[in-house]
Amino acid sequence: MRLNTIILAAAVTAAAMSSAFAEDMTIVSWGGAYSASQNNAYHKPYMENNPAITIINDESSPEAVAKLRAMNEAGNITWDLVDVEAADAIRLCDEGLAMEIDPDKDLAAAPDGTSASEDFGDMLVSNCFIPQIVFSTTFGYRTDKLPEGTAAPTGACDVFDLEKYPGKRALNKRPIANVEWALLCDGVPYEEVYDLLETDEGQARAFAKLDTIKDQTVWWSAAAEPIQLLADGEVFMASSYNGRLFAAIVEQKQPIGMAWDWQMFDLDGWVIPNGLPEDRLARVKDYLMFATDTQRLADQAKYISYGPARKSSAPLVGKHAELGIDMAPHMPTDPNNAKNTFVNNYLWWADNRDDLDAKFQAWLAK
Repeated sequence: MRLNTIILAAAVTAAAMSSAFAEDMTIVSWGGAYSASQNNAYHKPYMENNPAITIINDESSPEAVAKLRAMNEAGNITWDLVDVEAADAIRLCDEGLAMEIDPDKDLAAAPDGTSASEDFGDMLVSNCFIPQIVFSTTFGYRTDKLPEGTAAPTGACDVFDLEKYPGKRALNKRPIANVEWALLCDGVPYEEVYDLLETDEGQARAFAKLDTIKDQTVWWSAAAEPIQLLADGEVFMASSYNGRLFAAIVEQKQPIGMAWDWQMFDLDGWVIPNGLPEDRLARVKDYLMFATDTQRLADQAKYISYGPARKSSAPLVGKHAELGIDMAPHMPTDPNNAKNTFVNNYLWWADNRDDLDAKFQAWLAK
């Protein structure tokens, strides 16, 4: 009798632990102002509607592809939902590491009944990708460190002008955006950049251009780093995500300006890891139905200057939740900011990222 009681107690304890685990949802994102905007627009309202659910924030998105590959090999998927850029979503989908979705089944229709597939439209660049935002990688600079009598930087090509703008730079420690800017600012026409990057000569030319500023460059990997480097005055100019720069300039009142010319447009969104058990998958899909609806995507723009990926969300973008300023002029898509934009070729990077990553890291090590 005593043995049966022990077994029953152990079973009850195991069931309770399983239930408690099922109430946790690990969502992976980028940290900083971006994760804060997701927390305010999506996570908090969802947990208020579902008090038994606890969302655990993980800031591992910069390593998402490598970590999901490792989890898949180990047969232990510990993440429930992952925020990635479009090119990485394509890679994960092609490798079978992300689950395909049916937009019109898994995502909410627009308030007027427009299907999700029509509402998201061209943003659905992969069968596994659930778009959230349009963002850009652009440049910030210290307004108080401009050489006397020198006009402010206007865009990406100014990062290569050490004579006009002396001082350290900060660039992302990966090839994407850097190699495109290098060729563009070396005189390659916009429409020829990716064709040239297909060749060894084109890649060598990009690295040669980057060589001109290599010894003056601080390389960052976490999204919070370039903002901190600018705030500390350790660099004059840094590439960063426009929403991070917005937070530093408008919310934190840092002496930083933005140089929009040749900003790199990109998409960011969710992927569901393949291999989730049914209970976790059902919970993730319930969350996504809520977190990607028209109002929620518009709500995120109250906290950060990224454009919502749904057409129906754009008219709902209003003022900053705390500062009360209009958010539209701070979006990368605003006409005053988008006179010269570079649109990331997601498919090209999905095919070439591993190769260019290896070459870029080898170049850095020289």
